[in-house]
Amino acid sequence: MRPRPGKSGAGAAGAGGLTSTARRIVRLNYGFQLLFNLLWWMPVFYAYQKAAGLSDTEIFGIQSIYYVAFCLFEVPTGLIADRIGTRNCLRAGAVVMTAANLAPVFSASYTGFLVHFLAIAAGRSLTSGAASAYLYDGLRAERCDGHYLKAEGTARALGLAAKVVCWPLVGPLMAVAHATPYLLSAASAAGSVACAVALPRLAGPGGGPAPAAARGDEGRRGGAFLRDAGTALRCVVTSPWLAMVMVQGVAVFTLSRICQVNLFQPILLDHGIAEASHGGVLAAMTVAEAVASARPQWLSGRLPPVAWVSVLSVLLAGTLAAMALGGPWVTVALLCLFAAATGFAYPVQRKLVNDAVPPHAPRATLLSVESIVDRAVCALAAVAAGAYLAAGRLDALLWHSALVTAVLLGVFQLLLRTGAVRRARYGPSSAAGPAAGNADLRTRAGEGRGGRGSASP
Repeated sequence: MRPRPGKSGAGAAGAGGLTSTARRIVRLNYGFQLLFNLLWWMPVFYAYQKAAGLSDTEIFGIQSIYYVAFCLFEVPTGLIADRIGTRNCLRAGAVVMTAANLAPVFSASYTGFLVHFLAIAAGRSLTSGAASAYLYDGLRAERCDGHYLKAEGTARALGLAAKVVCWPLVGPLMAVAHATPYLLSAASAAGSVACAVALPRLAGPGGGPAPAAARGDEGRRGGAFLRDAGTALRCVVTSPWLAMVMVQGVAVFTLSRICQVNLFQPILLDHGIAEASHGGVLAAMTVAEAVASARPQWLSGRLPPVAWVSVLSVLLAGTLAAMALGGPWVTVALLCLFAAATGFAYPVQRKLVNDAVPPHAPRATLLSVESIVDRAVCALAAVAAGAYLAAGRLDALLWHSALVTAVLLGVFQLLLRTGAVRRARYGPSSAAGPAAGNADLRTRAGEGRGGRGSASP
């Protein structure tokens, strides 16, 4: 029975088909993602560490340790999220991140920066799978799971937009107080703690600790974590579709990370673009990625999400290869196109993986497994990229990256089309294209107006 006009309960759907609880979840998620990831020190951390007396070997050595630590932390933190609840895990991660950003303020030394990055690895791994799992489960509990794609993309876009606004201020602020970037990062992380504390408890398993009945005797014997790990591995082994979706996402993560972190400056310098212009180019790329992240529904509904991720991955690879041929302005335009394709791909891929997780599976643990695979491949790619650059073969690196990506995605599509791997549809719109969800949004909003509506973005 629909509520009478002008009357709506706490669970009634509001504008856009979201219930009041769902709106609260989405808005707090926006705040958490923006503040947690707003690292003011990112544009200056290399120079900051050099000024503190660290050598290049020490700086890049810390980065290597950071990536290894991130991979090692991912599984236990994913297991923790599935045991104590994703909401509690987000709170813990935000507290750790706040402390991590204060470490260089108290100790601007090799040890201080090493502790800083190890704590960041712990904080980020605590939230990497838990944040997505909480949002997905929270919206599903409110029967608003169709809003997940847009909520994930908008959160990413807001975070990117905040970086565009804040990063240009870092230089002037450092002139006033040298440690300002780290103090502001700690303040932002503290704000994310407040957002995590305000998140509502979910009715389902994602909002709190696993019930005692679910833990059983294994939990009392200390075997609960191993049981969840085994469950996650069995899900991957027995769900070829989930495994293939995870593998497909590796191309997006690796190409975007290698280009935007490792190859960004070498590419610009190779085309004669001075360092003074790098900040402006990075800002333009961030704007392009933010706009695309906020509008994944712009993608045509003629292709399913899995096909869109493949198309966007090939576009990323092709854009990299084209940078070897273009001049300075063409390269800048291609970098912005690369960033936009990345923005479109991330929320679609994230929803694709969430939809492929079987019911009652440890979602946060499985998302952590995906993160480990992504970063492990990225670490290998970074080593290869360093070898290419040391040999002065940047153009060859760009071409070979495009070729390897095209071959791997061709194999993926062949397996899919021949039926060797079949789609498993656990989510509400696994086979629907991003834009197709707009029609679903209009239909369900019309059907459920005044009730607990569900809508696809």
